[in-house]
Amino acid sequence: MIEVWGRSSSSNAAKVFWTLDELKIDYALHKAGGEFGGLDTPAYLAMNPNGRVPTLVDDGLVLWESNAVVRYLAAQYGAGSLWPASARERAASDKWMDWATVNFAAALAPLRQKRAPGGADAGLATAAERVDKLAGLLDRTLSASPYVGGSRLGVGDVALGPHVHRWTLLDVPPDRHPALRSYYLRLCTHGAYKRHIVDKLT
Repeated sequence: MIEVWGRSSSSNAAKVFWTLDELKIDYALHKAGGEFGGLDTPAYLAMNPNGRVPTLVDDGLVLWESNAVVRYLAAQYGAGSLWPASARERAASDKWMDWATVNFAAALAPLRQKRAPGGADAGLATAAERVDKLAGLLDRTLSASPYVGGSRLGVGDVALGPHVHRWTLLDVPPDRHPALRSYYLRLCTHGAYKRHIVDKLT
């Protein structure tokens, strides 16, 4: 059976839980990180030298880095669904995985920190402008297709999903970026997204 080390409050681990649930794959969860600790033990560091979550083990294969884990699960167990047969269709969704991490998540970080008690105000206006610009890019893309890679849910949506949820928690006017808001509601129709992202991440 697949084993996963992580916690529900981690957006990176949540992506993996969502993928496993979406593909209806059974797994054993080892709660780790945050309040559960355990990331600095020799046994854990032997699997994941970064000392972070998630880590996945599948029949002797040890994987870390959430996007790599999601890609593996989609390719190994999601042929025809999260992992389309067409390389062009896969690439259309896959490019958003890196964009989600390098651009959207990074831009959201200062605004999420502000929501925490004692958050700093420095540079918030600039950060908000950056997030709005990126949200606008997503909005234009989603005006033309229901998911970022085309007509069906893909790995790019899995990578974006946690960050889109957190974007909805910001103080953004409800009529701003309507296609992106419709996309969020569409993601919410996926039970696995609701269980692992909407119900767990703040």
